[in-house]
Amino acid sequence: MPSPYAELRRLAYEANLALPASGLVKYAFGNASAMDRGRGVFAIKPSGVPYAALRPADMIIIDLDGRVVDGRLSPSSDTATHAVLYRSFSPICGIVHTHSTYATAWAQAGRPIPLLGTTHADHLDRDVPCTRPMSPKAIRGDYEAETGNAIVKAFRSNSPETVPMVLVHGHGPFTWGATAEKAVYHAVILEELAKMAFLTLGINPAAPRLNRTLVDRHFNRKHGKNATYGQKP
Repeated sequence: MPSPYAELRRLAYEANLALPASGLVKYAFGNASAMDRGRGVFAIKPSGVPYAALRPADMIIIDLDGRVVDGRLSPSSDTATHAVLYRSFSPICGIVHTHSTYATAWAQAGRPIPLLGTTHADHLDRDVPCTRPMSPKAIRGDYEAETGNAIVKAFRSNSPETVPMVLVHGHGPFTWGATAEKAVYHAVILEELAKMAFLTLGINPAAPRLNRTLVDRHFNRKHGKNATYGQKP
């Protein structure tokens, strides 16, 4: 009898394979998950398994409390972070975590990625946020869940739908989306924004943030109520 989670596992598997294909991860440094809101479970990569060795059946099925529902391998060490984000950000159905070079460098510096140009404004109308440093108590406790809590706190003044990405202070980037495929897309975009900002400030450390009128023009033509970007159905 086919597994009831076969399609969910396939979505998570394909999202995970897209990470090394996009140049975002090396070895096993990253993970992706896919959520089934109807069943209240998500599929995530097993811990430490090289991407080349992955199979769809290897994806672990987890409930929103972080418990294994189905799967023979140990889930990603970041599973509790994914569970917190799925519980807190109800519209999302896909999450990606990587240690991509430029985004991680900004996270290690503890700095948000400033909105310096129109490429950034095409995707976000504000800086990419960075979480606050975690306390020693949080680090010594349920660290992975506390990582998720730190992200949620950073979104008290941000919408996870409008801002589908974050830097975790000293750690690295997380992205999400309405699907696992979209979460991968946002991870690719985040790395490019991080690289562009790094290079821009290297050329001109005093480069100003983009004019707000230009920010609004670029963001709204892709995401506004009267968006003009792309083809109409």
